[in-house]
Amino acid sequence: MMAKAKEKRTKIGINEKWCKKCGICIEFCPSHVYAAGVLGEPRAAHLEKCTQCRLCEIYCPEFCITVSAEKEVE
Repeated sequence: MMAKAKEKRTKIGINEKWCKKCGICIEFCPSHVYAAGVLGEPRAAHLEKCTQCRLCEIYCPEFCITVSAEKEVE
């Protein structure tokens, strides 16, 4: 019997009060997780593509993005 592979789920937090809608997170994401909302605000449109590289978190000049892994799920 084969064991099921565990999958890490990603949680992305965006502090909308701090965000200046610069688009850096959208541009630097290699997996194209983010999309711009109606007013230019970033939103995690494709969370399933996130590899948790944290480039969005590192390059955000306002420190308004946090990337974390939730519990592993079978």
